[in-house]
Amino acid sequence: MLENILLAVSILLIAIVLLQSNKASDSGQIITGGNESLFQNTKERGIELLISRITLFLGIVFFVVSFILFIR
Repeated sequence: MLENILLAVSILLIAIVLLQSNKASDSGQIITGGNESLFQNTKERGIELLISRITLFLGIVFFVVSFILFIR
């Protein structure tokens, strides 16, 4: 039962991470100086905030379920 939950959470976590904005791909432009706004402190709003919170929740659930399976 817990294995199925872990599998479902894993798939959802992978899908939600793929939906996040692609800020990391621009990190290669640091060397050339092409992206000045990479490290700016910007607030997430709307759908980005929702996706970020869902990612955090799924990550916590993944950790807890994995820990419970390890203890058993």
